[in-house]
Amino acid sequence: MHNKTLAELSAGIKSGEFSSEELTLSYIQRIQKLDGQLNSFITVTEKLALQQARAADKRIAAGQADALTGVPLAHKDIFCTDGVRTSCGSKMLDNFIAPYDASVVSRFKQAGMVTLGKTNMDEFAMGSSNETSFYGAVKNPWDLDTVPGGSSGGSAAAVAARLVPAATGTDTGGSIRQPAALTGITGLKPTYGRVSRYGMIAFASSLDQAGPMTRTAEDAALMLNVMAGFDERDSTSMDRAVPDYTAELNQDLKGLKIGLPKEYFGEGLDAGVAKAVEAAIEEYKKLGAEVVEISLPNTGLSVPTYYVVAPAECSSNLSRFDGVRFGYRCEDPKDLEDLYKRSRGEGFGDEVKRRILVGAYALSAGYYDAYYLKAQKLRRLISDDFTKAFEQVDVIMGPTSPSVAFKRGERSDDPVSMYLSDIFTIAANLAGLPGMSVPAGFAGKLPVGLQIIGNYFEESRLLNVAHQYQQVTDWHTRAPEEFK
Repeated sequence: MHNKTLAELSAGIKSGEFSSEELTLSYIQRIQKLDGQLNSFITVTEKLALQQARAADKRIAAGQADALTGVPLAHKDIFCTDGVRTSCGSKMLDNFIAPYDASVVSRFKQAGMVTLGKTNMDEFAMGSSNETSFYGAVKNPWDLDTVPGGSSGGSAAAVAARLVPAATGTDTGGSIRQPAALTGITGLKPTYGRVSRYGMIAFASSLDQAGPMTRTAEDAALMLNVMAGFDERDSTSMDRAVPDYTAELNQDLKGLKIGLPKEYFGEGLDAGVAKAVEAAIEEYKKLGAEVVEISLPNTGLSVPTYYVVAPAECSSNLSRFDGVRFGYRCEDPKDLEDLYKRSRGEGFGDEVKRRILVGAYALSAGYYDAYYLKAQKLRRLISDDFTKAFEQVDVIMGPTSPSVAFKRGERSDDPVSMYLSDIFTIAANLAGLPGMSVPAGFAGKLPVGLQIIGNYFEESRLLNVAHQYQQVTDWHTRAPEEFK
């Protein structure tokens, strides 16, 4: 059963081939048997999952099932989940039991899906390798010595290893797409505001967006059908009708105009990654698409812009973790100042502290205009590049990551090198555009991801473009040998 897609599992439950309880138990047993090698879960909610599965079976028997009722999934441990530890991969929230559900979690509950647990992640979503988690690094199922990418590396590894058929992730600068690429799965970052951020613990509020991590584009469409929609509790949520994202999957691609940014194929791109991406573009040509070279001239400014804006917002968002109201508190504080200093100093890891310091500096008196204000102006230039590009093309393609998965520890002492892992993904977050990564081959023995970026609220087109590619290739069906 673990090799079936979400769509196939849904059909199997509805036909009576297996029950939700049987399916859920098989995944729980698989997690217990195999996750010791990967460390992809922080919490496995076995009791809750079986309760939800039994309820789903009753709902199905009564003829009240939705498309995904009874199918299991996992949530990145950044989404508040009522009665379940929600840690954000941090010592700071190791003892935090969420008193309510995030909107994303409640939507999947209402759809009748079964929660298997909470997946590991870089601490407070800050990282590109899933090495900053308080609970230890996650390993890539394709090569246990390499990273799965971050910050949604636990979700990516669990889906790639077939420990769960689908999972939620969040993407602030590439944290769905980059781990999807490094583990050979499909990951979608929707348009900013398309999916509610209520109950999703904030890193950088103007950049964070939740999305699905699945094996196929069809599965991502099924997940987005549940996730997307207006939420009055989130001031950034867009009040816009939600289409059926599966409706246009089978449209042909004749006449589709694909933009290839020359900036995405230059220095720093691994030769094996470039070769796989170029082969994927050739497949699109065979499907009737037209390829146009375009320019996104401000691409090189994306990383420095992001690493001013994101730390500035994180320094503000993480100020609430002070040892007073919830979360970690130091022992025997001498006074209030000591409580603040030691609780934060002991509760946060090095990468989180680094970004808080950078952000506080960028927002400080005398430096706000020089750094934060200038970064926001550059952000507008980056966004304008995309606006001009979409006047010529329907979608933009290129590599998701400049390299395949790298060895654990290889970039830990070089933050700049780590930050450059996201050079191709960050711009979509700065502009608020939808983007996705789909499996597009291998460089050596490790997966390569093809990134597809669309115009605002054109997730249906992205999913159609990805699905058509997956109809003529089998990269998305490949599984790591040890986890087949």
